[in-house]
Amino acid sequence: MGVWVLVDINNKDKVKCILCDKQMCGGVYRLKQYIAQEGKNVKKCQGMKTTKEKLLEAQEKCKKALDEAKRKREEKTVRELELREEVHVSRVGGSEEVTCVGSLEPHKLGPVDKWTKAIDPTATKSESLTQQRLNKELWKERLHEVHKYIARWVFNHAISFNACDNDEFKQMCEAIGQFGPGIEPPTMFDLRGGLLEEEYARTKSLLQECEAEKMKNGCSIMTDAWSDKKRRSIMNVCTNCADGTSFISSKEMSDVSHTSEVIFELVDKAIEDIGPDDVVQVVTDNASNNMGAKKLLHVKRPHIFWTSCAAHTINLMLQGIGNMPRFKKMIDQAKAFTIFVYGHTRTLECMRYFTEGKEIVRPGVTRFASNYLTLDSIQEKKDQLRKMVVHSRWDSLKDVKSKKGKKCHNNYIESNLLEGCKVDIGSFCAIVQSSLFG
Repeated sequence: MGVWVLVDINNKDKVKCILCDKQMCGGVYRLKQYIAQEGKNVKKCQGMKTTKEKLLEAQEKCKKALDEAKRKREEKTVRELELREEVHVSRVGGSEEVTCVGSLEPHKLGPVDKWTKAIDPTATKSESLTQQRLNKELWKERLHEVHKYIARWVFNHAISFNACDNDEFKQMCEAIGQFGPGIEPPTMFDLRGGLLEEEYARTKSLLQECEAEKMKNGCSIMTDAWSDKKRRSIMNVCTNCADGTSFISSKEMSDVSHTSEVIFELVDKAIEDIGPDDVVQVVTDNASNNMGAKKLLHVKRPHIFWTSCAAHTINLMLQGIGNMPRFKKMIDQAKAFTIFVYGHTRTLECMRYFTEGKEIVRPGVTRFASNYLTLDSIQEKKDQLRKMVVHSRWDSLKDVKSKKGKKCHNNYIESNLLEGCKVDIGSFCAIVQSSLFG
């Protein structure tokens, strides 16, 4: 929030409020409560070291942040309840008992056990009368056991961690829980057979709303070519409308040349499949073959626009600016510096030591965008890099003493690289902002 400073650089848990000089330990949420003067278990910041206006401004910011966090928690809770309600697994019989595995005599946990209270001899009379979940520790332990089985499957099969952060995964867990013990998982034949066909049919039904939106307000057709790991050339065709983007078709085109006529035929077929009256525009990049297809489409369907991809247009603009002598020299010097640093393990380790593990190479969507993102990263870490190139740890490296290392070092020191990066970044930001926001 801009009102906290570290008391000790080696202890990042202890901070001091610049509004009142009070030192505190705790999480970000607790610190915001202190500034906002909210919460029952947190003292209030009096702002004795600042003006009343700055204190009120800080309080307002923290209150907004707390309200936003509360709103997100409430939305998350509502969303999770909605997801659970969408899951319906038919039950056999009316019993809701769950058997705890692992004992000689299975212990039955029924609905009542969820609300029974564990015996606590230290609890007061008022606490003993409070209704709460019973066997809380037991349920917590059982949940942890379930999580371990899920984690084991994720780890052993290299499942991406963010695959668990979606609605389908939560619904799957809810469905398994509703089914109860003894569930038989689907086989690989089920997944690639009937279940796949059923999911395909369900997805098609979900797209009906999107089809209605296309008929009402029209849609855009987007096409682009790419190469897979086997170097096969594949052309994708998608549509976009107010309800989102949907896939139409994908065709391997390794055996044909991507001429204007071929692209025109592919786009024209997609227009026919969707309906000429429901298509507003076609979006592609600015390649010459696409521009040729644009002319052919204009002859046959003059009412449909052909729009150049904004991202590709910006990319070409960045390429053109990068080829200008003023910018090309700076980009080449920055590129040579990063190539040298990342080309040797010792220089890379030294750089990460001074930047505290942060990288200076920032890959972007395109090669030319990556150049400017890397320049921005170098400018952002200018103090650490300056300290690095004049430090004895850097000078002692064998690679730095080589001819290539000396040239790279001198270019960084003498060419005023950081100031040039600042100018280049300003041009990059101006182009992107004007393109996106007019």
